[in-house]
Amino acid sequence: MRTQKLVTISLLTALSLILSTTIYFPILPQAPYLLYDPGDIPLLLISLFSGTYEGILATSIVAILTAVFTGQGGPIGALMHFLATGTFITVAGILFRRTKNMVLPLLVGTISMALIMAIANIIFTPVFLGAPRNTVLPLILPVIIPFNLIKAGTNSILTFLLSSTIPFSKYLGKEQT
Repeated sequence: MRTQKLVTISLLTALSLILSTTIYFPILPQAPYLLYDPGDIPLLLISLFSGTYEGILATSIVAILTAVFTGQGGPIGALMHFLATGTFITVAGILFRRTKNMVLPLLVGTISMALIMAIANIIFTPVFLGAPRNTVLPLILPVIIPFNLIKAGTNSILTFLLSSTIPFSKYLGKEQT
């Protein structure tokens, strides 16, 4: 890995951690505990322009450190963060490499994140909150899916705008042979 690429990935990972731990706020009044943060944007850039493996590694670091630094969610919160962002960046990164079009990968990544988080919330939220599963199920369609569509959709739009103005492929692209 080129030094420039490694430094850029490290800086974007640090930026993701900073964004995740400093900028977060509720976006749905009926679920003030679900917080939007722009921390997925740098991770998405890593996955799109460097590789899915690098994006997943950066995501795991950010998910763990965010839980440690903020105390939000503990181990289950870190797992949920990893599942959400990991799904989002993996799907988008793989599709981007195949299509070289950014819109479709970001759209499919957004939808994938919303679907995986619906399933993850059914499985893990009862464990995390100690609540019966039947209290989580009524929240899937009106809260969990819209929240994840809004969060990933916003981060997709911001990523698209950033990548249209900054040549990330220059700093994160594959090595020239």
